[in-house]
Amino acid sequence: MSDPAPAGFFEGVFDRTLMNLRSAWRDIAESARGVLMGATRPDLPGEDVGRLHQQMLACLNGTGGDVTARARAADLGRTYLSLDPAGRERFLQLLAREFDVDHDEIKRRCEALAGATEPAERAAGERALRAALEPPRITLLRQFNALPEGVKFLVDRRAELLNMGGQDPLLGGLEDDLKRLLANWFDIGFLELKRITWESPASLLEKLMVYEAVHEFRGWTDLKNRLDADRRCFAFFHPRMPDEPLIFVEVALASGMSGDVHALLDETAPIGDLHTADAAIFYSISNCQRGLAGISFGDFLIKRVVDALAIELPRVKIYATLSPVPGFRSWLERQARSGSDDFLLPAERIAIAALGEGGSEANLLAVLNQENWHRDQRIVAAIREPLIRLCARYLLRERAPSGRALDGVAHFHLSNGARVERINWLGDVSPRGLEQSAGIMVNYLYRLGDIEANHEAYSAERRVAASSTLRHLSRAS
Repeated sequence: MSDPAPAGFFEGVFDRTLMNLRSAWRDIAESARGVLMGATRPDLPGEDVGRLHQQMLACLNGTGGDVTARARAADLGRTYLSLDPAGRERFLQLLAREFDVDHDEIKRRCEALAGATEPAERAAGERALRAALEPPRITLLRQFNALPEGVKFLVDRRAELLNMGGQDPLLGGLEDDLKRLLANWFDIGFLELKRITWESPASLLEKLMVYEAVHEFRGWTDLKNRLDADRRCFAFFHPRMPDEPLIFVEVALASGMSGDVHALLDETAPIGDLHTADAAIFYSISNCQRGLAGISFGDFLIKRVVDALAIELPRVKIYATLSPVPGFRSWLERQARSGSDDFLLPAERIAIAALGEGGSEANLLAVLNQENWHRDQRIVAAIREPLIRLCARYLLRERAPSGRALDGVAHFHLSNGARVERINWLGDVSPRGLEQSAGIMVNYLYRLGDIEANHEAYSAERRVAASSTLRHLSRAS
């Protein structure tokens, strides 16, 4: 059993980061005399908004040189960090409203461009229109790039805007501006792949524990086990956020394709022999920065890690995931509510109905809602084949309105060129695994010679690559 993380551990990691940021920006802000605007109350009442507006205008006026510009940006950032949630929302609304594009100016530039007849006149009109289409708030936001942790500050601000739900069109426009800005800064060409080990800085290891999104760390012993000699952990980093992982993947080196995540996470299991390992099992991929949602790194991460492992461990020939099926239970519930005739085969209905007690008939969802159903061999015998068959149908045939695979994890791996290889019965019987996936896990196989063809077939035609076994199962539905 792992030693549990102490109460408040995760909050403490973020609190230390915030304290360091405030301290660094205080020193910068105080480096230029006369730029500080005075204290602002946490809820940003109306009488403080005018002073904040002037503070934002000062950041844009460009006087005083680079040192003063950095000081003004740092002071503005410190003002934001001192606000409570209501004050922060008012801050963002002010930034979105008062520093948006000038719509009248855009209209004038469009009319001027439409009336241009000479090439030089058209070129000048296009430049003027492009300038008018960029809101002043973009210039203000760019100033944070020059500050220590300034990029991380902007990433976190976009996370806050996303969490506000997009109800305010002005805030939605600000969020779009931030996304475009960050997408340019976080181009894959700027990212660095690094291996994380037990010898990595403790502050980074703490963040892994906080950001893990698939299989929660149970403590330091669990973390050490996942960084042992038969494991690999890789993450992408950005040069402006060197201490913050953007996305990381955990890999187990094994003999053959794994189907049980509990075996992979067993801290008492002996360390695997790298000389006999022929499989790299990607069992957890976690995005770390909510503010970078919609800016994809995962496909590049897997390919880069495969390349790195192929060089380090040429004996490894199997590259596969051990993945959850997070939408499967929800899909089952929708099928049951719809009364679909092809949900269960006649023989399956009879076998499941026989699980009822006292003369009553059982149904599949009622069985799955029973506590510890996976430990009852009678239940397992009745529902194993129906659930595996339905999962094959769900993964290979069910589509979202856009035509993509309905399951988000399946879509991710299929987009990257994997194929659906194997369904693993009761591969994850944790409470979360049972609730989301009915305990089922899936191996997505990355065959190096087929990745590009699989990617093209799925991207262009939404054709799902799958093993012959699973194709046969999906047609049986």
